[in-house]
Amino acid sequence: QVKLVESGGGLVQPGGSLTLSCTASGSISSFTATGWYRQAPGKERELVAGNTSGENYGYADAVKGRFTMSRDNAKNTLYLQMNALKPEDTAVYYCRVAGYYGHDYWGQGTQVTVAS
Repeated sequence: QVKLVESGGGLVQPGGSLTLSCTASGSISSFTATGWYRQAPGKERELVAGNTSGENYGYADAVKGRFTMSRDNAKNTLYLQMNALKPEDTAVYYCRVAGYYGHDYWGQGTQVTVAS
């Protein structure tokens, strides 16, 4: 069983930046899918970024060009760098890793609030 610990959320002004981290208790290299999701108040959880193959990542249209997902395998950590933040980016952000045999693990979420 893998535990994911998120950090890096907080309050930021529009146009600002934040970097979220998600550290796993074990290796992340064995998982077939890694990604970041978010859920805003009154909305369904949506995929923000995820690996398409290896360390190549795809992004939701709403964040493309502003967010960058990356990983550090040595640290078993996923990152989400968020630039040019907008109020509509306000949400709880979750990291996720998934793989074979029904393995599916989620972080507990970290609040990102974009407001002046």
